[in-house]
Amino acid sequence: MFIWEGVSEFVAVAETESFTAAAKRLGISTAQVSRQVSALEARLSTKLFYRTTRKVSATEAGQTYYQHCRQVLDGLEEAERVMTNLQLIPKGKLRLTAPITFGEKVIAPMVNNFVLRYPELEIQLNLTNQKLDLVAGGYDLAVRLGKLEDSSMMAKRLSSRTLYVCASQEYLSTYGVPHSLSELEQHNCLQGNLDYWRFQERGRPHNIRIKGNIMCDSGWALLDAAVKGIGIVQLPDYYVQPSLASGKLISLLERYQEADDGIWAIYPHNRHLSPKVRMLLDYLSEHFQPTDKHSL
Repeated sequence: MFIWEGVSEFVAVAETESFTAAAKRLGISTAQVSRQVSALEARLSTKLFYRTTRKVSATEAGQTYYQHCRQVLDGLEEAERVMTNLQLIPKGKLRLTAPITFGEKVIAPMVNNFVLRYPELEIQLNLTNQKLDLVAGGYDLAVRLGKLEDSSMMAKRLSSRTLYVCASQEYLSTYGVPHSLSELEQHNCLQGNLDYWRFQERGRPHNIRIKGNIMCDSGWALLDAAVKGIGIVQLPDYYVQPSLASGKLISLLERYQEADDGIWAIYPHNRHLSPKVRMLLDYLSEHFQPTDKHSL
């Protein structure tokens, strides 16, 4: 008879390379994970991990054992997915993460509407600008903006965002309208996390160093400064579209506007998507219309 004890803990440690991260994923103590893995090694009379103060890595035997255990777990997960499909109603926990401002403005309202449709779901939405480890944190899904760097993740493009350079009519009447990138040197450019702005010139990306009398890591604060005529700002559409639509801000240097960034949903490549995650992905894709960014 197969003894199941320790297998889930072993797989979690093998995938996260950390007893602490495995414990967090499983919702148990690190000590319990360590005990179960040690008991499993004793039962198999095999060392499964190399342990150092900095890293945990699977031995050759551990890697072989992991491949077999992963297949068993995938089979069990597939059985649960079949049962979930039979029920047709998504339920249970969904853990996802998104950037703070974009999450508050766009993602959270969509997720809330999704919960209204499927009230048996329990959503854990972590809004942070840190790029969290989805596997170690036990996340089902993450929304990321811009260029993707982590090739170990599966990605689905949901939509796109546009960067705008803009200023108030008051500022432009006083200091003039820049018509070329070189003219930005003569203007008060409100600075965020980076000391350069992104453009496209002759079909190629082109970054311009900028300077101004305000530096702030809040897009809303920079938007407020621009609306009040303090300087020129470069911000994504979900910050500036209402002010552009109302005439409080004027779009500038549009012929140098960089190609749109991607808005992505990513998830671990070694996981089969459960129906509830797939349904959320489909819902987000459906409700991210090309015109959404112009109506924020």
